[in-house]
Amino acid sequence: MDTLVDDVGSFPLPPNVNKEVFSEAYRQARVTAVDGKNLRADAFLEKNFCSIVLDSFVQKVKSGLDVANFPQQYDGMRQVGDVLHAAMEQGSFLVDQKNAVLPEVYLINQEAKALSEEFGKKIQLRVSIFGPLEHYLSEIGTTPYQDVLEGLAGTIQRFAKNSVLNSKYIETVVVSIDEPSFGFNNIQASSDVVCGVLEKAFDFKGAIRQIHLHSAAGVGDLLCVKNLDVLSFEYAGSPKNIEAVPKSMLERMDKRIRVGIARTDIDGILAELYEKGIEKPSVEQMAEGVETIKKRYRVAKEKYGERMTFTGPDCGLGGWPSQEAAALLLRRTVEAVKAVQ
Repeated sequence: MDTLVDDVGSFPLPPNVNKEVFSEAYRQARVTAVDGKNLRADAFLEKNFCSIVLDSFVQKVKSGLDVANFPQQYDGMRQVGDVLHAAMEQGSFLVDQKNAVLPEVYLINQEAKALSEEFGKKIQLRVSIFGPLEHYLSEIGTTPYQDVLEGLAGTIQRFAKNSVLNSKYIETVVVSIDEPSFGFNNIQASSDVVCGVLEKAFDFKGAIRQIHLHSAAGVGDLLCVKNLDVLSFEYAGSPKNIEAVPKSMLERMDKRIRVGIARTDIDGILAELYEKGIEKPSVEQMAEGVETIKKRYRVAKEKYGERMTFTGPDCGLGGWPSQEAAALLLRRTVEAVKAVQ
């Protein structure tokens, strides 16, 4: 089986787009989506949300990705956090099912027929959501309170469940729960508690269930999550991560893996170019070359074989200077993987 190429999520806004206006449009789009209305019927939403999200998503699909994440251009934590805070004001950490809606997913589903016809195929979607542990650290800290953890797990489960699409025109292939702090800053709870929280968050069907980590430290503590299908970690920017996860560990617990093979740490990339005397790098200089990405893919694929079912860039591209540069990195990653397969 070939390894599928996907992306982690975030993508730059187009030039000349006011981020505050986009954020306001995003919040209005969420309300409109919860009400089940047509987002594109509102002129303000069409200009400041719909056209931006759809054009960005089209760029991702055009890059050749097997599975494209919706373009995460609003603050990732606030996608759930805004709705969560409204629930907290009512005394609960559990968001109502009807309010657990990602407006980007709602919009792409509304436009699925047109998108499918444009590309001549069924749209293969990836959905990323910051997870219960990340939200707990942000809202509470590291001291564990079981009722709060369970409420947050239920909230993420509801967002995930509402994001699983399956029609003639679109399919949610992957739902990824992102836990970037895990391994760096952990809740002081036993692995059984952590696994229980994540099992509740992953309690949905109809899509591959993936967890995205920035560090492979402590990955062994997540293998007890029974309904987790794929572990994902960065490799291109953090080469030592691959040493922490042997194939035998995955085989023992029947898990698969996604390995990031293209660097996305743009600040580090720009600093290295500056040290070489390149103060204003071109788009081509910012995105790693195909041969470099290809070498990483070969190393990872040789190690994990059939257990490596997904690959792509390390992390999201929201911090990149332009959509052009971000899209080029996606295209080069796809080219590198397809050249080896």
